Amino acid sequence: MKTRIKPHHIVIAVGVAVALFTALSGIVAGIAGFHSDSAITREVFGNIPAPLKVAFYTVIPVLLVYGSVLFAHRVKNWQRGRPDNRRTTVHNAKHRMADFRAGVYMRTLLREPGAGVMHSLIYFSFLILLGVTTTLEVDHQLPDDLKFLHGDVYRAYSAVGDAAGLVFVTGMVWAILRRFGPPAWRPYRIRIKTRPEHAVIGGVLLAIGVTGFGAEAFRIAADGLPDHERWSFIGYPLATLVDGSGSVAGWHQAWWVAHVITFMAFLVILPTTMLRHMFTSPLNMYLRHRDRPKGAMRPMPNLVEGDTELETFGAAVVEDFSWKQLLDTDACTMCGRCTSVCPAHATGKPLDPREIVLKTGEVMARTGSPPTSPPLGTGETEVQVPANWMFERISNEELWACTSCRACDEICPVNIEILDKILDMRRYLTLMESDFPSELGQAFRGMENSSNPWSMSQTERADWARDLDGVRVIAGGDPLDAEYLYWVGCAGSFDDKNKKVARAMAQLMERAGIDFAILGPAENCTGDSARRSGNEYLFQMLASANIETLNSMGVRKIVTQCPHCFNTLANEYPQLGGHYEVVHHSQLLDALVAEGRLDLEGATLAERVVYHDSCYLGRHNDVYLAPRRVLGSLGGIDLVEAPRNGTKGMCCGAGGARMWMEETIGTKVNDERSRELLDTGASRIATACPFCYIMMDDGVRAAGVEEDSVQVADIALHVLEAVEARDSAT
Repeated sequence: MKTRIKPHHIVIAVGVAVALFTALSGIVAGIAGFHSDSAITREVFGNIPAPLKVAFYTVIPVLLVYGSVLFAHRVKNWQRGRPDNRRTTVHNAKHRMADFRAGVYMRTLLREPGAGVMHSLIYFSFLILLGVTTTLEVDHQLPDDLKFLHGDVYRAYSAVGDAAGLVFVTGMVWAILRRFGPPAWRPYRIRIKTRPEHAVIGGVLLAIGVTGFGAEAFRIAADGLPDHERWSFIGYPLATLVDGSGSVAGWHQAWWVAHVITFMAFLVILPTTMLRHMFTSPLNMYLRHRDRPKGAMRPMPNLVEGDTELETFGAAVVEDFSWKQLLDTDACTMCGRCTSVCPAHATGKPLDPREIVLKTGEVMARTGSPPTSPPLGTGETEVQVPANWMFERISNEELWACTSCRACDEICPVNIEILDKILDMRRYLTLMESDFPSELGQAFRGMENSSNPWSMSQTERADWARDLDGVRVIAGGDPLDAEYLYWVGCAGSFDDKNKKVARAMAQLMERAGIDFAILGPAENCTGDSARRSGNEYLFQMLASANIETLNSMGVRKIVTQCPHCFNTLANEYPQLGGHYEVVHHSQLLDALVAEGRLDLEGATLAERVVYHDSCYLGRHNDVYLAPRRVLGSLGGIDLVEAPRNGTKGMCCGAGGARMWMEETIGTKVNDERSRELLDTGASRIATACPFCYIMMDDGVRAAGVEEDSVQVADIALHVLEAVEARDSAT
């Protein structure tokens, strides 16, 4: 039986190949004895005794093989995961390379200028220094007539090497001070996760730069300060300082040995510490593009029809995650950006997204065959992982605190998919253990028995439109002859605040001449909250019924004011056979205003307005400008931004089924966000999501601010008010 070649075999093969090439290069150079006759060059291994050269070409290859074997063990751990289609095809190759370039060009890191510049100084200069060393070794192997490192080429080579070395040392000093300097220099996310490993890494890398300059200075001094070495604008001045200080040749050998030892130390710690992200992070960025929209959860087999051989659902052991999710844990740089933007963490909840990644990695590492070094760790002196069981390290409270806002995924500079891990573990807890917050039970029963989490009668779904002319209620199954199906959603149908939004949107569409109809009692909950809380069976039950209704009606275009419905209909229903052109009401209003079909000429709103970004509209679906353009179309408006807006906007606290759970730990997320919006001095807060509307209005009132001082409302309500005020004035 043939042994199938697996990724970890390839890693070992590459490591062995590089090691053999390194050893052979030393043997070839030693036997051939090629030497340049140019006076403007340098002798490779000049002043270095033969035993040291032999040691160099012996130990380095051994360490390369050692490192490849240890790294292969990590790759073997990834192979424990379930399949995940991340193949490169002609259709996604362009996306793959764009994601890769965004990472290796430091674009993702430069979103935070301070850390980005610091990391860029280290990263780019390290690559240049690696190129400088490689270039020297290549020239070393060439016959005399093919050597190129002499004359002006050597002068430029020397200048580039010193410039890169200076930048590298500067970056390392900056990094060390940022992690170990005065508290004011250390961001919170770094301060809480600094460990001895960081000191080892920083010390080794800084030592590589410092010993490199030391060896260069004494080499130049030992060579008699040749004039062409002035191009080494760091090494040459240092050489003038040490020239005549004694046995410069001996000191050159000592500094050279120190430089080589620090490089060997680098090779030793590379596969066993967070330095491995030098390889894993670019790989992770390259694999970012996937075969589902970023707002969609991982699909599961059809549970309603029992079309699956799976014995467990969700994630409870390492093997339940996909191989890409396991690669994530080794790609993590422990930077803590996810921690810094998590609304649950910011308001005192147990959740820290970085810990989810690291704890998953710990279980994977400790239960591997063989066990590998764990990630940086979570603070305990001795982390105990007695079994391959995620819930030995991750608590239920951490998982249920998540609002699924996707801020962690959005800000991660190496494209780690944190939210998927949380939601997959929720799936296990709910489907396999029935272990979920008690408040969710009521929402589940409402969705199962009444087709909505409010547990309201379906017969009341269209009551909000009872006195509105032009709103047609079409029975499920009847052919849809209107251009749009208006998906009102549970909040728009049953919540008193959001009924006003549904009425406002219907009136605006009527003004614009949009032909639309609603389902009324035939509309069920889309199942977003069920799915985000792990109840995949209930989600599929609701979704299947909706898809059957919509497909039988021949529905093609859907408009909805709920981003959660929007995301589910557009991104997740295709997994079950429901393919529709879905637009959010902000997008439709934006298009209608741009086309002149919705006339806002003379409609004014002379107030300061701040727009609150919906997570499921923004980070899940990249819709940021449409709501702002709609509001900006009103005359006299002073549209301002909260400090956290757009991709960095703060969640309202209701996503991830948190709408149906009590918030008893720390500050309420909606209270925190409401205070931030109030601090802008706005007299109106605009939302584009029914959950956001409820949460922001509750938060503003909890802050003691009455509606006559600050009005919270959906963008449709603000627009309709301005239009009706214009009409009444004329």
